Amino acid sequence: MKKRSFVLWGLGTILLFSALHAQDRIRVQKDPVRQKITVTVGKQPFTEFIFTDTMEKPFLYPILAPNGQTITRGFPWNPQPNDPTDHPHHIGLWFNYENVNGLDFWNNSYNIPAEKKSQYGWIRTQKILETVSGTKGKLVYLANWTDQQKNVLLTEKTTYTFSVIDGNRVIDRATELVAVQDVSFPDVKDGMLGLRVAHELELPVLETKEYRDDKGIITKVKATKDASVTGNYLTSEGKQGDAAWGTRGNWCMLYGKKGGDTISIVMIDHPGNIGYPTYWHARNYGLFSANPLGQKVFSQGKQVLNLALAKGKRTSFRYRVVIASGKERLPMDALNRLVNDFEEQK
Repeated sequence: MKKRSFVLWGLGTILLFSALHAQDRIRVQKDPVRQKITVTVGKQPFTEFIFTDTMEKPFLYPILAPNGQTITRGFPWNPQPNDPTDHPHHIGLWFNYENVNGLDFWNNSYNIPAEKKSQYGWIRTQKILETVSGTKGKLVYLANWTDQQKNVLLTEKTTYTFSVIDGNRVIDRATELVAVQDVSFPDVKDGMLGLRVAHELELPVLETKEYRDDKGIITKVKATKDASVTGNYLTSEGKQGDAAWGTRGNWCMLYGKKGGDTISIVMIDHPGNIGYPTYWHARNYGLFSANPLGQKVFSQGKQVLNLALAKGKRTSFRYRVVIASGKERLPMDALNRLVNDFEEQK
C-alpha cells in the first residue's frame, strides 16, 4: 500500500508539474497569408507580430497582460471605443527613428500627404528566419529600412524572445542594424523603442496641447475628460509622472488601472546599448518610448551623440518589456530581479 501510495503521489506530482508547465508554454505560430505571427501563453493570447507592407513598419499588436487586459491602443490598426486618434504612427510596440539620412521613419503613416511622402522612410520585413515554441518563444526576422523607392539604407535583424517570469509576461528585443550605405542618425526627439498604450493607462492630460514635428506638422492632444485614465510613470531615478519625460534611467515603469487590476509596464535598457542609460521620451498622452539617440534634445545641448555608421558597419540595441497585472503595481523587489536578470545577459 505504501509503495502504491508513493507511486500515485509521484504520478500526481508529475501531472501537476506538467499542467503548470503547459500554462506557461509559449506558442509562436506563423500566419503568412495574413502576414502576422501569433504568440500565445498556454491557450491565452499574448501578442501578434504584424509585418504587412501596407503599414510603414512592423509592430507587435495587441499586447495583453497576464489578466487578459489589452495594454495597447487599438487605433489606427484596430480602433476601439474611446481610443484617442492623435499620432496615427503610434501602433502597438515598434522600433524606428525620426531622422536617418534625413528620412523620417518615426512619423510615417497613412496621414502623410502623397506630395510629402518622399521625406519619410519605410521598414519592410523581408523574411521570417525562425519561430520557436517552448518554455520560451522566439521570433527572428530580417527587414530593410528603405526610402519610398525601396533603396536600402539599413538592414535589420531582430530577435524577439517571449517568456513568463514569476507570472509576468516578458518581451526581450535584440536588434542589429547594418549600414548598406553611410548612414547618420542626428540627435532628434522621436525614437526609438515606442509603445502606445491603451487609453486607461495614459496619464491625465490637464490641458489641450499642440505638438509640432520637425516638418511642421501639428498634432493636437486634447485634455482628458474621463475618470478612467489613471496612469503614472516612475523611473529608476525616482522621477514620476510628467517629470519622467526627457530624463535618463535604466528603467521606466508605467502603471495604472484597467479591468479592475493594476497594470504595470516596464521598459528596461541594457548596459550594452549606445547612450545607456537611455532618455525616456515618455508622454502623458500614452506614448511610452526609450530614445538613447536624442541626447542633444533632451540635455538642452549639453550632450551630443549624432550616431553615424559607415557602410558595412553595425550597431545593436537590446530592450526588455515587462507586463504585469495584479491588485498593486509590480513590487520593487520583483522589478529589480527582472532588471538584474536582463542586465546580466551578454
